[in-house]
Amino acid sequence: MRIDSDIDIDFGDRDKLLKLIEHTPAAMRNVRPMRKHATGVYITDIPYDPVNDMAGIDYTVADKRGYFKLDLLNVHVYTLIQDEQHLVRLMNREPNWAILKDYNKMKELIHIGNHYRSIKSMPEPIDSIPRLAMFLALIRPAKKHLIGLPWSEVSKTIWDKGDDGYSFKKSHAIAYAQLVVVHMNLLWQTFN
Repeated sequence: MRIDSDIDIDFGDRDKLLKLIEHTPAAMRNVRPMRKHATGVYITDIPYDPVNDMAGIDYTVADKRGYFKLDLLNVHVYTLIQDEQHLVRLMNREPNWAILKDYNKMKELIHIGNHYRSIKSMPEPIDSIPRLAMFLALIRPAKKHLIGLPWSEVSKTIWDKGDDGYSFKKSHAIAYAQLVVVHMNLLWQTFN
């Protein structure tokens, strides 16, 4: 059975997990210089290159052969979370959406901090997780042409695949938007 999926798991410090589990770093062998994949690991058997301490086949080839890669990502925001209850409170708290209008606060936000001009170009506010998720998708290269359109227009094609076959998945965008909200709430606590 071949699993065709993309699994990303966020950590405050991925190295803590990697010390606890047997794994093989994914390899990027079709690039020069050849190197380890920035986030990908295999927790199942895969041909191994002991000289370079990584998989013996490129991650794209491994995928075609049915090997299952996990992407374990460092996300600094999680280092600011005290415990699960703290995270749930931050997720459930309505953020102060005005942060997105304040350049000095907004520039600190994960995923969108460099997109102040794009936010200012939107004719309607970002005032919900669904709108924030659409914004996260429209700042990708294939969807930048939607910047400046009303949300009703953006929503018609934002999740469609581009000419290159790529689309920013709605599920990823919603998860990223929720993380931005958590970060907004953390920053708002800091600013108050």
